[in-house]
Amino acid sequence: MGNIGMHELLLIIAIIAIFGSILTVVPYWFIFRKAGYHPALSLLMIIPFVKLFMKFFLAFADWPSLKKVDH
Repeated sequence: MGNIGMHELLLIIAIIAIFGSILTVVPYWFIFRKAGYHPALSLLMIIPFVKLFMKFFLAFADWPSLKKVDH
């Protein structure tokens, strides 16, 4: 019972990766929505180098939700 085969190990790694992706996407879904961007952009946070770019984008971009509406 203590022996873990290659298939079980790959399954465990896949489950951890999926769970980690969900934990990354969900908070950014709300951040993008509150910033005034389409929340589906949070799906890009799964891609490592894109994640770094998107963090800088969120930090330095003008958020549409914070712009004043001129009447």
